[in-house]
Amino acid sequence: MKNFRESLEHVLSHEGGWSNHPADPGGATNRGITLATYREHTGNGMLSSEDLRKITDAEVEEIYRDRYWDPIRGNQLPAGLDLVTFDMAVNAGPKRAARILQATVRATVDGIIGPKTLEAAHFVDSEEAVNEYEDRRISFYRRLWHWKFFGRGWKRRAKAATANACRLIRKNRDSSGQCGEDTTNGS
Repeated sequence: MKNFRESLEHVLSHEGGWSNHPADPGGATNRGITLATYREHTGNGMLSSEDLRKITDAEVEEIYRDRYWDPIRGNQLPAGLDLVTFDMAVNAGPKRAARILQATVRATVDGIIGPKTLEAAHFVDSEEAVNEYEDRRISFYRRLWHWKFFGRGWKRRAKAATANACRLIRKNRDSSGQCGEDTTNGS
């Protein structure tokens, strides 16, 4: 699992711990896992918020791998694009993350990462694509009604994802591009 651990580390650094914000449509959440997701993953619809508070590291890793990394085909994406797509999958769902990736790499936008999307992802310049992914991601967030509650955090997270993706890209090859430079207009 090429960059899964580093990508998961990034995600968990932004997901935090326990949360139950009234404006968050996900409801009760721990380390980014909603109670509904936890119930579905375990097949136990009787799990409570208290059970979610006690979720193990192994369960968290398994859920992130099975529900977000594998659907976006993280092991097959180029370094950097794997991290930003995974982070967005966690934050807004794998299909939304795939659509943003597909628009970024100029593939057919259908929300399913298949062979043609993977080919297009390997054809583009990863640094440019990571920067564009951030712009598209922030643009998506701005259209959401709860931007006023979470916008600053989402923008900060998108920029951190880009910065961490750039580190992965540079680790995998000598890079002198403009990866991670601010390309957005305003706040």
